[in-house]
Formats: sequence, C-alpha cells, structure tokens
Amino acid sequence: MSRHKDLQPYDEDTPQPESLELVIVPRARDIGGFEVRRALPVAKRRLVGPFVFFDQMGPATFPAGKGLDVRPHPHIGLGTVTYLFDGKITHRDSLGTALDIEPGAVNWMLAGRGITHSERSPADFRDAAAAPLSGIQTWLALPSDKEDVAPAFEHVAKADLPMVEDSDKSLRIILGDAYGASAPAKMLSETFYVDAALKPGATLPLPDNHEDRGIYIVEGEISVEGVSYEKSRMLIFRPGDAISVSAGEQGARLMLFGGATLDGPRHIWWNLVSSSQEKIEHAREEWRAGKWGEGLFTLPPGDDQEFIPIPD
Repeated sequence: MSRHKDLQPYDEDTPQPESLELVIVPRARDIGGFEVRRALPVAKRRLVGPFVFFDQMGPATFPAGKGLDVRPHPHIGLGTVTYLFDGKITHRDSLGTALDIEPGAVNWMLAGRGITHSERSPADFRDAAAAPLSGIQTWLALPSDKEDVAPAFEHVAKADLPMVEDSDKSLRIILGDAYGASAPAKMLSETFYVDAALKPGATLPLPDNHEDRGIYIVEGEISVEGVSYEKSRMLIFRPGDAISVSAGEQGARLMLFGGATLDGPRHIWWNLVSSSQEKIEHAREEWRAGKWGEGLFTLPPGDDQEFIPIPD
C-alpha cells in the first residue's frame, strides 16, 4: 500500500494573516493497516463548529487481495460522514444498513444514543490488481439536547447534492447550507461542509453566514492575504471576518467546513463523544460487557463475528 509523501515543514514564525486563528499540520495515524492524517481534534482546537474529528484517508493503493478492514466499533453523541474522492468502502451498521460508499456521495450516520458500524473494502475492490482509496472522514458532535436521539442513517447520491458553479470553480454542498444552496441530509445544528474545486488563480470567499469556518487543503496550494499554504494543511479563521482565498498555479481542491459554535465543550474518548463524561463511561462499560442487543449496542447484521475490543 502506498503512503503519504512527507510534507514540507510548516514555519510557525512566518507572519500569518490577522484573520487566521490557527494552522494545523495533521498527524499520521494507522487504522487497520491504513494510514490517515488526523487534523482534528488537536490540543489547540477541539471543535470547528460541530466538527470534532477530521481525517484525510490516503491517497493510497492496495495490492490485490488487500483492503481496508475497520471492524465493528461503537459511537455515541455524533454524526459521521465518510466522503470519498476515489475507491469504495462497504458500510454496515447495527440498524441493518449495508451499502457501498462511493466517491461524491454522502452517507450520514447519526449515532445518537448508540450505534455500531464497520467499514471494509468490498470483494471487487480486493480483487483488483491495484485498488485506490482516498477521502475524508469527519465526525460532527451533536447539540447536548440531541445527543440521545435514536440512531439513524441517510444516504444521498452524488447526483442529488447541490452544485454551485461558475467559470473557474465548482462547489458541491455536502452537508448543511452555503453559497445559497442546501444539502438534503438532515442536520441537528447549523452546519456547512463543501467540496470545492478551484482552477488556477480562482478566488473563493468563505461563507459569511456561519460563525466557525475552516479549510482543509486536499490538493494544490492556496493563498490568504498573500501568504501561501500547501496541501494537507487545515486553516481555522477568526469569526466575523470577510475571508477570500486564491488558488495557486496548479489550482486547488478544498474542503470548507464549520457552523455554529456548540453549546459547550465535548469529551472524546476513543470513538465516543459526549457533553457528559458519565455518558462516555456508561458507553465504555456497555461495550466492554459485550451484551449485544441488551443495552446500547448490538453488532451489525452480516458483520457480527468480530469487533474492536475496548482500548486499555
């Protein structure tokens, strides 16, 4: 499997635009033999709007017979989206959902009070001589009064996501609302999440109707007030400022994200997110007990022969 190439060092001593609160350089992590780069959470920033977790997966290429195998594991207090640029992943969850995640589509999994799911490469992917995989996985923390809602799953095909386009840019609205368009998936708090492709030299203003705003640079390079930033950087901006970014000579692909500030901090332990440490402790003991179907959790139908054990 191919892995990320080393990034150029980020020089924190370079003068930064006043509108820029923070630049995050992701850290490498391994999930089931597959390397990702994690941008959120970090010590200096736990949330951007409701976004509490942000991983870049790949780009990577699996040899024949190999693939992604993230065994069943639990979530509470959040919603997840795995948004692919390339490849395919089979999603199964404890609601009985079983479908392939494909590039450009949205699979919004609302954990609420408790859900389990697995993410694995499908058979046709494993049979390929060289199977690519790349994308972004995000978690969105839920408002405290909605953390215990019933779990749910919603699929939106790529063709059903709104597009905002002009001669030098193309914007796909993944979640929430931005640039006068709204995505179909039901959100529980003010949110925006956009896949933006910019041609060389294109200028893009950030949405001005959301408090917290960030950009993750997937490909290419952008400049903010004359300062350049390369791929695999996350930029977090000051609320209220009018922000525009410009693509470099090769263009850029960006993920724009954010929304309203949540109603307080969130505790994060393993795959569990909550405004209440007690709820996390309860979920942890439920998973440790493994009494599937008797409490918060059951294993996904069709993928119930193994699971990820509770961490020490």
